[in-house]
Amino acid sequence: MKIFISGGTGFVGGHLIRELISRGHEPRLLVHRRAPAIEGVEQVEGDVTRPESFLDAAQGCQAVINLVGIIREFPSRGITFQRLHVQATANMLAAAKAAGIGRYLQMSALGTRKDARAEYHRSKFRAEELVRASGLEWTILRPSLIYGPGDSFINMLAGQLRHAPVMPVMGNGRYRLQPIHADDVARCFALSLELGETIAHCYDLCGANRLSYLELLDAIADAMGKPAPLKPHAPLALMKLIIPIMQHIPQFPITSDQLRMLLEESICDGGWQKTFGFEPRDFKEGIREYLKKGHAKT
Repeated sequence: MKIFISGGTGFVGGHLIRELISRGHEPRLLVHRRAPAIEGVEQVEGDVTRPESFLDAAQGCQAVINLVGIIREFPSRGITFQRLHVQATANMLAAAKAAGIGRYLQMSALGTRKDARAEYHRSKFRAEELVRASGLEWTILRPSLIYGPGDSFINMLAGQLRHAPVMPVMGNGRYRLQPIHADDVARCFALSLELGETIAHCYDLCGANRLSYLELLDAIADAMGKPAPLKPHAPLALMKLIIPIMQHIPQFPITSDQLRMLLEESICDGGWQKTFGFEPRDFKEGIREYLKKGHAKT
């Protein structure tokens, strides 16, 4: 199957491309500029926010996958949730319809809902609504925190631990996460193309292990062969005053939106396994593979 993919050059995209090729599919990537050739992968130049730049790019494909997403906004650079989540989705849906493609897969996020506290989740929900109303044979996948070689979050924490055995924690640190490996997310996307029962369904994807943020930090340290770090707690009331001021600095590591998502947790019941038929990878084993000296993202 030839598949038109936006966002395929990112972290999850790399895992998805490998999974699709291993199953005999032919990915066609929408890219800003051509990268070195990858065997079995076609590249077409265009901008997902400018539909005229890729109007004909999906012709000849049998499915569309939209992976485009951002975790924080930079409005001065045109990087906003409305533009990259909602408008980009509308553009990809239009491209699919123009090319006569009926099958469409969308990357969303666990916690997405109409009344979410975070604008990130609300914008993802607006995008989902466009997909559901498209008339296409759609599937929506909502992963929890995604980890794996080259990820941002786990590698960021590991980088901090390399510099000092101290990891500040906002609030009590008992809020829970259920990370899922990028390979497992990629496998679910590939299987969605093969399983007709996934049409017109939305799946919450989460990993095998529920960990509090405190436990997550200890697991990362253990994978790196280090002792558990010191975890001084920063009062939430203070952080809620500081973050709105500091978040406008690009180097500042967290925004108010991200804090809201962290505190409300990111867990699910694992019901997706009944449809896709496999168990997710163990978190500690998964991060140990790439958090070895010299192998983590810097």
